[in-house]
Amino acid sequence: MTIEINNESTIDIDEARVLRLAEYVLGALHVSADAELSIILVDEGAMEALHVQWMDEPGPTDVLSFPMDELRPGTEDAPTPPGLLGDIVLCPQVAETQAQAAGHSTLDELLLLTTHGVLHLLGFDHAEPDEEREMFGLQRELLLGFVASERRR
Repeated sequence: MTIEINNESTIDIDEARVLRLAEYVLGALHVSADAELSIILVDEGAMEALHVQWMDEPGPTDVLSFPMDELRPGTEDAPTPPGLLGDIVLCPQVAETQAQAAGHSTLDELLLLTTHGVLHLLGFDHAEPDEEREMFGLQRELLLGFVASERRR
């Protein structure tokens, strides 16, 4: 799997852990080892510009996902074909604020947002209540699995 992480923000993050999470999530969802993913971290000004440009919403947001080849989760017998999964853009400053409100670390919030972004790239959404239950349930399951895998390291 080709996963590029580019931290253009002023906040240092544990890029190795974000990379391991992305690898874990893509593996759990049976995405081809030849798929490509880009994760970019930007400051609030850059995120606000993207948020306005693509969502027509004011202010910075926590995560934006830009799917490329419209890949979907695979199965063990039929993994997702190779392709460009897309880009996830994260804003550590917004994540930091949300983490404080939730009572966990900024890194934990960024891991949650990365998982959320990957699910969006793979076609999941949360506009409707049943979609939200499915997506957020899977998101929680993936994060718990990742935490367990990290403990075994």
